[in-house]
Amino acid sequence: MKHSIIKTLLLCLALYFTACRTYTKQNVLETSETSKHYSTYDTCNLNGTTLPVLMPYNRVIDPAGKVVSYGNPDLENHSLDIQAIPNTNFLAIEDRYGIAILNSKTNKIVSRWAYQDHPEYKNFMSTYSGIQVLKTNDITEIFWSADDNKNKIAKVFKAIWDTKTVKIETTFDFKPIDDAPLALPNDLAIHTENGKQFLYVVLNGNNTLEKIDLETKETVWSVYTGVAPFGITINNDKAFVTNWAGDIPTADSKKETAGVPYGSAFIDPQTGSTPFGSVSVISINNGQLIKSIPVGSHPNDIIQSNNKQHIYVSNGNTDNVYVINPKTLDTEEIISVKIDKGEEGFLGNSPNALAISPDDAYLYVANGMDNALAVVKLRNQTTESFIEGFIPTEAYPGGLTVYDNTLFVTNLEGEGARVNSLDMSNPMNITKSVKEGAFNSHHQKATVSIIPIPDSKKLATYTERVKAQMLNFRIELAKLSPRKNQPARPIPERIGEPSLFKHVIYIIKENRTYDQILGDMQEGNGSSDLCVFGDSITPNQHKLAKDFLLMDNYYASGKCSAEGHQWTDAAMVSDYVEKNVRAWFRSYPHVQNDALVYNEKGFIWNNAADHGKTVRIYGEACEPNIDPNLSWTDIYENYKAGKPLEFHNTTTISRVEPFLSQNYPGSDYLKVPDQIRASAFIKELEDYENMPGDQFPELSVMALSVDHTSGTRPGMPTPRAMVADNDLALGRIIEAVSKSKFWKNTVIFVTEDDSQAGWDHVSAYRTTGFIVSPYSRLKKTIKTNYNQTSVVRSIEQILGIPPMNLMDATALPMFECFENTPNMEPFNFTENKIPLNEMNPDLSKLKGKALSYAKESMRPEYDHIDSGIDDVLNRIIWFSVKGKKKYPAALAGHDTDDDDD
Repeated sequence: MKHSIIKTLLLCLALYFTACRTYTKQNVLETSETSKHYSTYDTCNLNGTTLPVLMPYNRVIDPAGKVVSYGNPDLENHSLDIQAIPNTNFLAIEDRYGIAILNSKTNKIVSRWAYQDHPEYKNFMSTYSGIQVLKTNDITEIFWSADDNKNKIAKVFKAIWDTKTVKIETTFDFKPIDDAPLALPNDLAIHTENGKQFLYVVLNGNNTLEKIDLETKETVWSVYTGVAPFGITINNDKAFVTNWAGDIPTADSKKETAGVPYGSAFIDPQTGSTPFGSVSVISINNGQLIKSIPVGSHPNDIIQSNNKQHIYVSNGNTDNVYVINPKTLDTEEIISVKIDKGEEGFLGNSPNALAISPDDAYLYVANGMDNALAVVKLRNQTTESFIEGFIPTEAYPGGLTVYDNTLFVTNLEGEGARVNSLDMSNPMNITKSVKEGAFNSHHQKATVSIIPIPDSKKLATYTERVKAQMLNFRIELAKLSPRKNQPARPIPERIGEPSLFKHVIYIIKENRTYDQILGDMQEGNGSSDLCVFGDSITPNQHKLAKDFLLMDNYYASGKCSAEGHQWTDAAMVSDYVEKNVRAWFRSYPHVQNDALVYNEKGFIWNNAADHGKTVRIYGEACEPNIDPNLSWTDIYENYKAGKPLEFHNTTTISRVEPFLSQNYPGSDYLKVPDQIRASAFIKELEDYENMPGDQFPELSVMALSVDHTSGTRPGMPTPRAMVADNDLALGRIIEAVSKSKFWKNTVIFVTEDDSQAGWDHVSAYRTTGFIVSPYSRLKKTIKTNYNQTSVVRSIEQILGIPPMNLMDATALPMFECFENTPNMEPFNFTENKIPLNEMNPDLSKLKGKALSYAKESMRPEYDHIDSGIDDVLNRIIWFSVKGKKKYPAALAGHDTDDDDD
């Protein structure tokens, strides 16, 4: 079967590349723009475990050079940064779980030091980047930063590489200051001054730079930088430090600020994002701040030319590189690294790592979201800097070095979560229907790309490949002007042409795979053995799939809720999110409450409002203030008795405030049943019906998250009751809309925010999605490959607003999910078959595994969405719903819970 999949995949990719090469602008103008013209490959299921592969956000991974993958497949591995060991064949790699040594001649990992192998460091993870190598004679020292976020311990490790093993020699400890819970060391520099060696450490959490005497381990000085410092380079007697969020606000500042984890920052009131960054220039002699240089948004990596004449800063949120003169401290040049027509193009390249050629002629820029390196020919006496081409890597290049005429690239996302359970440490031993294994979003390999520096001819070939893999031809479709006298369609062929819909309701649910919910549906490609919340628990979702359409090739774009709500709300993730994946040192932004997270263009509600559309937000991007003494039962019984719940939603984004419903409780509070949320929306819907004309918002964004569950925590409903509650709420909302006067011109998009809380036999990213409207009663299975960016793009296409960034600009609108003839039949919800107040037993009534799981569910990490350990929660849910049916433990791999009886 694997051979046939690969054969089909390669055939589809051949067709895809052909389509990309031949789809010229002239062809676009002369042809009807239906889904088949967006790309041939979209009907293919490119979820294989061999290259090339399709990521769940409109990017094909087909890298240049060779790829080395490594790491315990039981874990979610991410490679972060890389440095050569001078005068050897070896390079040192920093990854999320430790250090690896790569032999550049054999392209093999020859040694690994991992936290999990050392009990005293078992809770540590490496930070964002910044590994440094110091080679003196035959001694190789490796330095890198790491944190134990659980116990709030921060260290810089110093290890010795003896050509065979990596051994820890010593560590440097850092304590938090001010309001920071964690010092969070990141980038490092080692500098020799008057014969002595000093270690410079950027403390991202403390907002400081530390100078340490390497011999005595004493701190020489500590100085404040800007907000969330990231990278460092030392030029003569000055240290240059990038600050993700610019300067620290002062009390007399007139610009709007907002709280961010570990402090506050200047923000853009329209989007809530941090609009600019800075570079702190600090004297290494006395630690005094010399100057703060303004640069683009989210500056991260910073390097200098080999001749020390230029400083280069990559700005992740503004898609450019600033060039600073280290003598005058002025900005000499701003180099756009956009692949889409320079500064006027769409946002979303995310430059975040830099390297320079030995002759200072070329700058190599890791464009994370492009899955490519930009090759910049640096300016000289006769020409300005310009992009000479692009080189394809794996997903999200985040670390970069040039060594021996070769580019070595650490890919933060690698090939994505494509570890099949068959490849994990436990042999597969589950039911026959999943004999080929399954996937979960927290299992992936770390990868490193090894790419010989190409000549001009090879670079030209690579550039065309990158443009094809990014589906750049779709950008031209997104930019086409609307035509006159076009008939109204459900989804217009061009943005700005008329739609049959006036209203879009966008519902975001929480954390389920396709197989978990719809794996029992014969109409789709499901695995019933992985179906936990089937028809008896989710009758409304099953009915929606049968009455309207079933998408069994639909994908979440991220791996967890912190990523997921950025993809659903903004159609992309910023470099800040990618740098934090799996570790989440500063924040876990499943609720939009961290200004560092957001990209420069903001969210779908900004886009709609900026183009004159009315917006209402229900439970997304906010948190409710509710009396913590109220139990779930209190809240539910009061609801049944008709007593209103007292609460107030708060948001950290000022632009959200006027859109925000104060009748609908924020979603990150699992004590509130989703019935309360459904009733709140239905009441507002009735109010809109009673208003003259049509004043219902053109865009409604709604969070409906109780399907996350609270495990088997006493005092809370069982997992199946919470999922049933969520399912009933969804059914009630859709019925109310379908019986309202707005039904004739309303479409409802429903998605999970991510697919992390379970297993799927097709892909770790596959999840449930529903499209409901009078024009969507297709009663068939849709096989086209869609993802969350397709939903956002479809909403934009319907509302007549432009894409926000490269990701929704290259997304496939969901044309196939609609027909032009309406069926006005309303939807009638199905009553729940599981009592919504089916409660988890008290501890006194439990023993054995049930008692263990209940105690685990009571941990404070499970108070909110995604705070606990997903593998453990998956086991708890399986045990609660399936009872004595043996958990497919082979799927779980490494887990803190080893009770598989």
